[in-house]
Amino acid sequence: MNVIQAVKLYITKMTEESGPGMKVILMDKDTTSIVSMVFSQSEILQKEVYLFERIDNQAKWDSLKHMKCIVFIRPTSENIALLSRELRSPKYGVYFIYFSNVISKADIKTLAECDEQEVVREVQEVFADYLAVDRHLYSFNIVGCLHGRSWNQQHLQRCSQGLVALLLSLKRRAVVRYEAGSEPCARLAERVRDLLRRETVLVDNNIPYNGGAPQPQLLVLDRRDDPVTPLLNQWTYQAMVHELLTINNNRVSLEGVADVPKDFKEVVLSAEQDEFYAKNLYSNFGEIGQTMKALMEEFQRKAKSHQKVDSIADMKNFVEQYPLFKKMSGTVTKHITVVGELSARVAAQRLLEVSELEQELACQSDHAKHLQHLKSLIANESVRNEDAAKLVALYALRYEKHAGNALPALVEALKGRAGEAAARAAVLLLEYGGAHARQSDLFGLQDAVKITKRLFKGVKGVENIYTQHTPLLKDTLEDLIKGKLRENLYPTLGDDLNGQRRPQDIIVFMVGGTTYEEALCVHQLNQAYPGVRIILGGTTIHNSASFMEEVKSAMAGLHRIHTRHIRNV
Repeated sequence: MNVIQAVKLYITKMTEESGPGMKVILMDKDTTSIVSMVFSQSEILQKEVYLFERIDNQAKWDSLKHMKCIVFIRPTSENIALLSRELRSPKYGVYFIYFSNVISKADIKTLAECDEQEVVREVQEVFADYLAVDRHLYSFNIVGCLHGRSWNQQHLQRCSQGLVALLLSLKRRAVVRYEAGSEPCARLAERVRDLLRRETVLVDNNIPYNGGAPQPQLLVLDRRDDPVTPLLNQWTYQAMVHELLTINNNRVSLEGVADVPKDFKEVVLSAEQDEFYAKNLYSNFGEIGQTMKALMEEFQRKAKSHQKVDSIADMKNFVEQYPLFKKMSGTVTKHITVVGELSARVAAQRLLEVSELEQELACQSDHAKHLQHLKSLIANESVRNEDAAKLVALYALRYEKHAGNALPALVEALKGRAGEAAARAAVLLLEYGGAHARQSDLFGLQDAVKITKRLFKGVKGVENIYTQHTPLLKDTLEDLIKGKLRENLYPTLGDDLNGQRRPQDIIVFMVGGTTYEEALCVHQLNQAYPGVRIILGGTTIHNSASFMEEVKSAMAGLHRIHTRHIRNV
């Protein structure tokens, strides 16, 4: 199961079916992102696509009848209206239309009526209706999918349609399981099941029966069950970049960074297009420094070997090697710029000290020690307001039921240094993901196995204090792989044709967003369990800032029930 390959196959099919000749690709906002995630501009140019147009923002070109137009859009009512307008007065010679998901017969009829000049050669459904972030990671780029415990209906429709497209693109006839304690998970699971039933013919035509093999499982989880993971500073390359600089559709803006070379104001970080990034996205920060040093040394060696260009043979050799040399030069500059900025921020924002307490709050229970350390960091002006707010939120989650809970006083101290908005954010997080909202035993306070695991880990010691935490998702997936995931907590919707056997293919979807730390977990599980294939996705991929926005959006306008005792915020 490789989501990048699945989307690439569809886009390659579109460019090949239109035959040879100059082509334009006409997209909407969503499909533009879908294509750019899996193809670089140079790769798509090799497929004779010379023009990229947005259907909602078309420039007034002269008629380009010599060009073929590949239309790739989502089947929304707005897009149907825009495409109808285009077909009434066509700018291009012929049109090959591809919808990223199922389109209704009524919409097909509307388009047919508009095609008076008979320029449409093809209308097809392709199921590339999600962002393929990595081979085992996908997203819908939606922040703020819920209001309280209820879906925004537009986002519910987008996610359910996107998940059906995902299953069709991967050719997996999955049984749907969901977190029983979560109403949003139940609603989404039901909607996906209903869509799959309604499109039975489409499913049968696209997905072969897998005989007696265990049926793939689509597991729908709720972010509220683990509100800790998105709050933590990360120390692997990809996750660190997202936390400190923000990755948006594989792009990182360095606009505000001092002394950045002109060509590196925005850089692309894609494992498919950048070999160094692919090899190092899961390396920790210490390893990255060593790898960068080795890369620099290799670059210097190659640079020296190109200094002498005396003979024709030297010139020929240089020209042959130059594209590779230039590419390597760009790679070195890009990653040194990014790593340099990460390093500067770690030092300036006291992130090692902040991260140490974050990890302790997430993994250990020592109230007096943690409270004292937290108070000292709140008083430290070098610590950013948002980091102080995250630490208070982690304390609130960890010690919610503790007899000596000092949250009101901490909130007051936070309010004094960072203002009411920061203090309120910490309180809203407890309202959003406190014990009342969670199905799981997040901190392992009741589960005897988890308590034993924690004690054993404490005795054995931890290799790295900054990476003690493992997401709840890891335990959930290991239970599922071993056939131990309890049916009463994660019920099955629809028919499991082959009974509840251990699944080999698992597709996870996190309502409320997933993280790069959880993507690393899935990568490790894929390696640890040969024969098991897991892919992970969510409404979005969070860093701590976007997660705080998610919480704020979900709690907007709602009365606080579980944190009413904390006044004046």
